[in-house]
Amino acid sequence: MVVSRGKNPSAQETFMQMAQAAGLRSRLLVTLGLLVLVRLGIFIPVPGIDRQAFGASIQSGSLAGFVGFLDIFVGGGLSALGIFALGILPFINASIIMQLLTAALPQLEDLQKNEGEAGRRKISQITRYVALGWAILQSTLLASFLLYQFAEVPGPAFVAQTVIALTAGSMFVMWVGELITERGIGNGASLLIFLNIVSTLPRSLGQTIELAQSGDRGLVGGIIILMLAFLAMIVGIVFVQEGTRRIPIISARRQVGRKLYLEQSNYLPLRLNQGGVMPIIFASAVLVLPISLTQYITNPGFSQFVNNYLNPTSLFYVSLYLVLILFFSYFYSSLVMNPDDVSRNLKKMGASIPGIRPGKATTEYISRILNRLTFLGAVFLGMVAVVPSAVESLTRVQTFRGFGATSLLILVGVAIDTAKQIQTYVISQRYEGMVKQ
Repeated sequence: MVVSRGKNPSAQETFMQMAQAAGLRSRLLVTLGLLVLVRLGIFIPVPGIDRQAFGASIQSGSLAGFVGFLDIFVGGGLSALGIFALGILPFINASIIMQLLTAALPQLEDLQKNEGEAGRRKISQITRYVALGWAILQSTLLASFLLYQFAEVPGPAFVAQTVIALTAGSMFVMWVGELITERGIGNGASLLIFLNIVSTLPRSLGQTIELAQSGDRGLVGGIIILMLAFLAMIVGIVFVQEGTRRIPIISARRQVGRKLYLEQSNYLPLRLNQGGVMPIIFASAVLVLPISLTQYITNPGFSQFVNNYLNPTSLFYVSLYLVLILFFSYFYSSLVMNPDDVSRNLKKMGASIPGIRPGKATTEYISRILNRLTFLGAVFLGMVAVVPSAVESLTRVQTFRGFGATSLLILVGVAIDTAKQIQTYVISQRYEGMVKQ
């Protein structure tokens, strides 16, 4: 097979390697098999629940927005009340908690930075325990909510069996995600979320086709506009996710024995969107929380405030949403990259930014650039979060309700990362073939 050495593999070479290379093919088959297994588990019901009453409550009650938001990550498992109803959510929550604790606790920060692979394995083990505790807490809250309204036989036994079923299902999904990461292709947790989001598309597309066949020219035009808006958002997300600011770096001369190593030019890449999809997830969770609290708080003033001001169509809601996205973008960017650590590492390596003194000046320079990039990334995230909903309202096409900014960002980000990992395997196979020759 003829390959282009030194270049990224072409689509033809990638598909040929996927079909012919035993290692890559087995990884793909393992990934697909485990994803299908997790998808089937969503439809295995938790016993003892009146599903018709629960479904009617979800469709008509104020929990619809909250459940719809969480269903993005579990592929409809929460509304179906399967044994995988919690899905990968406890592990995601545990990972976020550990990221926050690692930045706050010096012991965890030392494990991550100074203990190498052993420290990272220790943090992963702690994350699993946190995920277990979070799954028990979430399943207990869900079982308590179902107990008096939707349980066929209310009592402690119902709560116990529901908690055990949901917690065991969540831990199994977490194990499958780690198995995919280790023996498959891509990041397991990300691919599970990707699968759950994609699983909602056939229903939305079917409803859209039925709407287009109704004969209303206005709706047909609205569907075309909505599809073009989604396409533009996808193209924009690709550019922003891949966009980086390259800061030039010069390494000092070094002499090892009698050999003199001259100055080398390199660059420090700073991503335009450091936080990825996390700022939108945090902002959405904060805004959805008051809606879910209306089920438990009977204060008429609170309910009226939520209905009037936290309605997704209100100007106050949109403004607060954008402000929260901006806040969480800066917050998450500070967790992902610390300018002090970057400056310290450059000084240890004997590298510097041209025209900038090492130490405090380098820290301030990187902080200034990072703040500008974070602001631009937050503005783009705000556009991605608001534009799809605005277009849906203007075109009166509501078939993609719930499939918005979060879903688009996750789909595009996971697709890019998985494609890069496949390309890495293809390139490794290419060089193995060159060595054998």
